Amino acid sequence: MTRLLIPLLTVALVFSCASPTSISRRDIRGAEKLIGVQFSNEEIKALRSYLTRNRQGFDSVRAVPAGINTSPALYFDPRPAHFNRQSQAGPSDWRLSEGDTDMIGNDDQIAFLSVAELSVLIRTHKISSLRLTQIYLDRLKRFGDTLQAVVAITEELALKQAQRADEELARGLYRGPLHGIPYGIKDLFAVPGYKTTWGAEPYQHQLLPDTAKVYQRLEAAGAVLVAKLTTGALARGDVWFGGKTKNPWDLKQGASGSSAGSASATAAGLVAFSIGTETLGSILAPSSRCGATGLRPTFGRVSRGGCMTLAWSMDKAGPICRSAQDCALIFNAIYGPNQPEPDRSVVPGPFTFNPPADLSKLRIAYFDKLFARDTAHRITNDSALHILRRLGATLTPVSLPDSIPFAGFDIILRAESGAFFDELVLAHRDRELGEQDESSRANSLRQSRFIPAVEYLQANRQRTLLIEKMNALLSRYDVIVAPAEGFNLSMATNLTGHPAISLPTGLDKRGRPTSVVLYSNLYDEGTLLEAAFLFQQASGFHRLRPKIFSED
Repeated sequence: MTRLLIPLLTVALVFSCASPTSISRRDIRGAEKLIGVQFSNEEIKALRSYLTRNRQGFDSVRAVPAGINTSPALYFDPRPAHFNRQSQAGPSDWRLSEGDTDMIGNDDQIAFLSVAELSVLIRTHKISSLRLTQIYLDRLKRFGDTLQAVVAITEELALKQAQRADEELARGLYRGPLHGIPYGIKDLFAVPGYKTTWGAEPYQHQLLPDTAKVYQRLEAAGAVLVAKLTTGALARGDVWFGGKTKNPWDLKQGASGSSAGSASATAAGLVAFSIGTETLGSILAPSSRCGATGLRPTFGRVSRGGCMTLAWSMDKAGPICRSAQDCALIFNAIYGPNQPEPDRSVVPGPFTFNPPADLSKLRIAYFDKLFARDTAHRITNDSALHILRRLGATLTPVSLPDSIPFAGFDIILRAESGAFFDELVLAHRDRELGEQDESSRANSLRQSRFIPAVEYLQANRQRTLLIEKMNALLSRYDVIVAPAEGFNLSMATNLTGHPAISLPTGLDKRGRPTSVVLYSNLYDEGTLLEAAFLFQQASGFHRLRPKIFSED
């Protein structure tokens, strides 16, 4: 999670991690098969002493632990050559309306109101933050075990923050739309006084001295933290040390991951909104699975200070909400650098939210071939495209660029995560992780030891070419629409750092949520959220609720 290109490992890391004895010819011949290179006998003879010295060098580095808050000295920059920022500065129109706030309903109905609606109720004294907080605390206790979405209920902290919010409002101090609003945060973020488990057995009892910058921003905005929510172990999938987080629409199905608890709890009305992270689909995928609206901001827009690293050059933090309007409100509170800012990847820049009357003036494209491949969701996908056209959009068909070596890009994530969790693997504590199969995080971390530094850097050179190709495509449009099953699109845009938002589009034949994803240009979350807002105003799919959690 930071924008760096780190020369992590060298070819010699494919060798044994035993004591650095002399490297034999047989060792080198075995390593040749792993790296796809062959040397002559004379070349191998010359290599042996050098590789032994390399091993000694590795050991000297390992003898001085860097600590989890130390990032590599090189940084990833998602901006292509000659980049021209498209985001606009100025005041925002959040479209907050008094509406029918006199008819707020019972507690379960209140729990599913949007942040935009709840903010009006609190500001107009129709409901107190303390009462609203108690509603969500009660639901967390009722349904948390059912969904296996909650690591810790932060009740003591929440009640203090809610009481403070009410007292401030009584004195005439209103911090803004998030004042007194209860939320949950993915358990990768450090919060004082509470464990930060990263969803994994080796870290179940971890108490960190840090305070996540996102949490600090939300506290300053007046929001109330009611729960730390589950993440798949070390930010992979929906399985954590306490079980498997469930999709609230189908309890036989996992919530997807790794922001599993954030998406599940938000969709089930256990929190008003939540914070998740994404490296390779971890906001978009669970949001799509659970019928939530999830915003993955541009890389470097939101601080990851005080948050677990999976990949410094790919990690992003963002909101998971009930609507795009809510995502805009939360994003406005958390984007930009903090003072001081430990995450040096964060860049300053403006953000505004001013939805137009329709989509007729926006340049909108769609990945027609990807939609054609997604036959399982054809009905809801077609309906979503129809709504966009009804809003005035002229949809231009586009395709992903050609000649992209997608099969080679996974080593970037694996090499960086291998570096962050180096001590875990060297101590063999990765064996404590609950999942140990081929697709597990434990196995991925072990694989990382066999990635040569040369190949990591070569993959990042290809990434530079990918950035230019994707920018050439995306810069011609304001928004591009894709099916949630985006095939290589999620990987491509996570590598390039582009923002995206997942939008519910209805239910499939089994009663499970379906979604589409909108993509936009770097740092242009404003246009992305405005288009998403208009879509949701016209469709109403974001107001669908899982029956088991919404019935009285």
